[in-house]
Amino acid sequence: MAAAKGACLNHISRETSDIKRLAKFYIETFGFEEVETPKFEFGVIWLKLGLSLYLHLIERDPITMLPEGPWSAKSAVAEPKYLPRGHHVCLYVPNFDTFVQSLKDKGIPVHETSQSDGKIKQAFFFDPDGNGLEVTTNSPAL
Repeated sequence: MAAAKGACLNHISRETSDIKRLAKFYIETFGFEEVETPKFEFGVIWLKLGLSLYLHLIERDPITMLPEGPWSAKSAVAEPKYLPRGHHVCLYVPNFDTFVQSLKDKGIPVHETSQSDGKIKQAFFFDPDGNGLEVTTNSPAL
């Protein structure tokens, strides 16, 4: 039996050197809204999408040796077609085709694919820091 009974996702965090730029991307691209953020010793912006998806954007710690994002790692992945097997966060979007076209209109490179039965569409792309993202037509069971 699992030790964490009733566990659920609390938030996703992304470390970045420019929290305002990354917040603008997620607000303008997905419709996240900025929510009240506690005071920390470093810059933080908390975003919310829908009823329960929280994204915490955290100012990069200049002391750590962690790569800022996938593009600054030793083996960068800069091509969206490699994301299906790479690290990414996936969001369901009901207006998939329109949404993907809006990414392309913004000049964001997108890799589109679908499952073999053709019922589930997927599109992979990067945020401005090189974090992998996927959008899909596959609605989660609620």
